[in-house]
Amino acid sequence: MSSFTRPADLRMLDNYRWELLSAFEFHVGEYPSADVIRVPVGTVTDLASVPRLLWALFPPHGRWAKAAIIHDYLYANAIGTKAYADRTFLEAMEVLGVSRFARTLMYWAVRIRGRGAY
Repeated sequence: MSSFTRPADLRMLDNYRWELLSAFEFHVGEYPSADVIRVPVGTVTDLASVPRLLWALFPPHGRWAKAAIIHDYLYANAIGTKAYADRTFLEAMEVLGVSRFARTLMYWAVRIRGRGAY
């Protein structure tokens, strides 16, 4: 199964942006994997880009936050395709134990409304 290599070490820049203080990796598919996403130190993220109106149900810093960091990194750098970034987000949320309902809802939200550098 996919896996993360370490916890996300973050510093708050302001109310809506965070900076990664330690790099981490996500192995897509089986571990170890040939498909490894390396998120470097200094990566800036807003965690999950959830509309403010829904923060009570889906806060940006929820269980899915590490998956959102990977997704933001892939989107910002146009790594792979948008579909690859979105599938990786879904897979990472499963690894993190996000409920099927929440991960399916969040996956379809990024598939339909997600924007990146693609």
